[in-house]
Amino acid sequence: MGRARPSRWPFGATRGSHERLLGHLDELRSLPQGGGPDGDFRERLRTRLISADADADALAVPEAQAPPGRARHARRTRRVRLSWPSQLATLGLAAGMMMSAFFTYQSVPGDTLYPLKRAAEHTLVRLSTDDRERAEREMVSAKERAAEVAVLLGGSGDGPLVSATLSDMAESTKSAIKRMERVEPRSPKLNSFAQDQRDMVEPMLEQLNGPEQDQASTYLHYIEGLAVPR
Repeated sequence: MGRARPSRWPFGATRGSHERLLGHLDELRSLPQGGGPDGDFRERLRTRLISADADADALAVPEAQAPPGRARHARRTRRVRLSWPSQLATLGLAAGMMMSAFFTYQSVPGDTLYPLKRAAEHTLVRLSTDDRERAEREMVSAKERAAEVAVLLGGSGDGPLVSATLSDMAESTKSAIKRMERVEPRSPKLNSFAQDQRDMVEPMLEQLNGPEQDQASTYLHYIEGLAVPR
């Protein structure tokens, strides 16, 4: 069984005010037809109306006055504002993230941040929506590997790192060419990519020795048919 719904009185009246109204009507009904209320009735009516107004004022909550808990919550809501140390910390965090991204992008094989750079590249490739987009991103990866080899040769020239980077460059290149030829066999992007890679790798041959030089030569031979002489 559900709970009984409370009685609702018209015009927002309470049960007490409704009963007082009925009492006034009974008194008016007892008056002779055509007559007016006497002085006593007017005085009682005036007293009761004043009393009813006072009760209503005591129960009413001014709109501008909110309950203490709600008022405190409103004040807390208005005061929610970052202080200058918090704003400074937020700016510092954003600057730190930007610097971290910059150094990650500039890292080369052997650096601490290099695995993060490669993971970001692999994520972008996997998120490609079609073969064309994936091929273009793999071309970018292949160009980045060539640039990394140039940096390594300009530094310590660590053989294992150079060899591994050349292998990654060749793998990205083969995958990019395969996918691009599938969607656009004679794409001008392949020609431009092959020319850029040739211009980047050819000067390295003099700095490479042994297996690394053979890797670079094999790579140049692979892209030779794609690069149209300028």
